[in-house]
Amino acid sequence: MSRRTGRGRLAIVGLGPGGAPWRTPAADALVTEATDVVGYTTYLDILGPPAAGQVRHPSDNRAEGRRAAHALDLAAEGRSVAVVSSGDPGVFAMAAAVMEQLDRPDRPAAWEDVDVVVSPGVSAAQAAAARAGAPLGHDFATISLSDNLKPWSVVESRLAAAAAADFVLALYNPASRHRHSQLGRALAVIGAHRGPDTPVVVARDVGRAGEQVDVVPLAGMDAVAVDMRTILIVGSSQTRMVDVPGWDRRGVYTPRRYPDVPADA
Repeated sequence: MSRRTGRGRLAIVGLGPGGAPWRTPAADALVTEATDVVGYTTYLDILGPPAAGQVRHPSDNRAEGRRAAHALDLAAEGRSVAVVSSGDPGVFAMAAAVMEQLDRPDRPAAWEDVDVVVSPGVSAAQAAAARAGAPLGHDFATISLSDNLKPWSVVESRLAAAAAADFVLALYNPASRHRHSQLGRALAVIGAHRGPDTPVVVARDVGRAGEQVDVVPLAGMDAVAVDMRTILIVGSSQTRMVDVPGWDRRGVYTPRRYPDVPADA
């Protein structure tokens, strides 16, 4: 997307799950070209040292709205700004936060002089699935277990509906220092529609130092060991384990075809 002369730019950039090898060339270019980079401190650290003359603007992880407004204000001054998210910025991340600010009825007139571009990234669900094999090989639903921005009753109703419909479930934000009980309650809802041996991919820090990926049965899930740096993929009724050559653990995949569909369909 070209930028109109004299206008600032706000690039909303997905950094992928961790290290640079899983970052797109487009994302790298937008960050390198930026005069200012705005983001959660941990995500800025992932980028390494700033480019010459580049200014970094770190903030707390729960300050998405203020971060988005700050990035828009900087861009309105004519700067080239990158606001960064881990994974994909459109999945529970900064793209929605920026759009929410742009949707304000009182948005500053200066923001009209900003060109906005969204640069996608590898999502946490995609990264975890790749490490496990192909658990997202059929229909799946992505649900955040955080009830900071929506009522728990909404979370629970969506879990029940998706589990009853036999979707594979990618569960984001499963637990945090402030949220300890929700994961156990979520697993109970899912367990009403899944067998105890359903494979669950437990992936933490995928693509970063300390990466750990395990596959456990649903009935054996240890909710205590899960935190915000973990993503869970809960299989459907069709999800299977498979021996993959060269792997030190069994792989997980969800077949593309249901068993009652003819092979020549």
